[in-house]
Amino acid sequence: MRKSDKRRSSSLLLGPVRVPLKWLAAAVALAVVATTGPATADGPDHGPGADPAQQTEPGYADSEGHEPGLDPTQERAPTSEVSWLSFPGGVFAVDSLGHTVRYRACDGDTGRVADPTMRVAAGVASGAVVVGGVAYRYRVPLVGRSEGTLEVIPRHRPPVELTGVVVTSPQPPTDPVAGARLFPLSGQLARVVADASLNPAGVTVRDLSGRYGDQQIAVNGSLRPKAASVIKLWILVELLRRVDCGQVSLDDGVLVTPEDVVGGTGQLQFETFPQVVSLHRLAQYLIKYSDNVAANVLITYLGGFAPVNALIDSMNQRSTILARRMLDSAAAQRGEENYTSPDDVVSLLGAVWDGEILTPASRDLMIGFMREQTLNTKIPAALPQGVPVAHKTGDLPDASHDVGYYLIPGTETAVAFLTAGPMATGDETVRRMARTVYDFLVTPTDGAVEE
Repeated sequence: MRKSDKRRSSSLLLGPVRVPLKWLAAAVALAVVATTGPATADGPDHGPGADPAQQTEPGYADSEGHEPGLDPTQERAPTSEVSWLSFPGGVFAVDSLGHTVRYRACDGDTGRVADPTMRVAAGVASGAVVVGGVAYRYRVPLVGRSEGTLEVIPRHRPPVELTGVVVTSPQPPTDPVAGARLFPLSGQLARVVADASLNPAGVTVRDLSGRYGDQQIAVNGSLRPKAASVIKLWILVELLRRVDCGQVSLDDGVLVTPEDVVGGTGQLQFETFPQVVSLHRLAQYLIKYSDNVAANVLITYLGGFAPVNALIDSMNQRSTILARRMLDSAAAQRGEENYTSPDDVVSLLGAVWDGEILTPASRDLMIGFMREQTLNTKIPAALPQGVPVAHKTGDLPDASHDVGYYLIPGTETAVAFLTAGPMATGDETVRRMARTVYDFLVTPTDGAVEE
């Protein structure tokens, strides 16, 4: 899915998109997430025999897309205070403002480590830390799509030098001229967000095809509603990362007991337990049916919340956290809640697509599970029949989301549509945002794919 020249391109980078001011004012007014009380379910409870396919989970620019008076090819490459280096089998995260780093790979995890002597100059963070007798010497640009280096120096063993692509959120575009053609979409989405008076909403869109220069746009991209079942994507990525490391096999089995059974969405709750369920089936059901039993069993199998949150932290996704199991109303009452944002979702989806966090085989398996999604009342319902998508829904009484990939050949796109507030009206807001993106992508006058 990823061209090698896209991976290494670091020239002609463009800064963040600006939303037209007259729409931004309305959108900003919706940026505060409404909290209408603790959720009691990740989707409504369904009795035996329910049909899984029927289940639902409880720039200011001119007409050419250029900013007046500015040549986008002349803008400087943006830098970020946080970035992470992707290399085979792991990541190295840098927070240049907090002067912390984290190494997380198949051979171990340092956790967040302070580096008070970190040097930040000319858009590059560099330094060295020692953890557990192993030294980590790094040079990590703070500009996405650049190349960074990490030297791992174990005691009494030869050093290992690792190189890889630097990832930021957002990743800068590879072609700002092509990227400018995506800017008008932010205005169209801002109108949809402003019209959603009952539902604070956020949306982030990233071109993955190169057609729009890998540009990312957002309206309220930092909105932080309850994650609902969208958090299951991170659970899956952490499992598949371990598969890539050779630590587990999807053929391995996990004993599921009657005590593991919860309601809400999913199919495992209708089976007889105890029984041994393969990791492959748990992973597939986690996404295909948004299975809450599979989610909770996998959380336990992975070692609790900490490993999933370590994955999140290693990718510097600051708005996302896994803090409770599915259908744990007592935890929700205590204020222990899962959260995310459109920007963090697209950061994850982009890293998966580009092969920065998973191998191609695991990436393809994950996207395949998302293509099998049976809860199709949002993105798929908003698009013409047969449009290829891979997605993951998330619903609570006070949240409605749908995120994933539009897989239109030549116009592949990552999207995250998140809302807070009443679920029913949130569903409609998600559908409107989903259709707005689709219509923009297939508009013939924009040189896009015709139906």
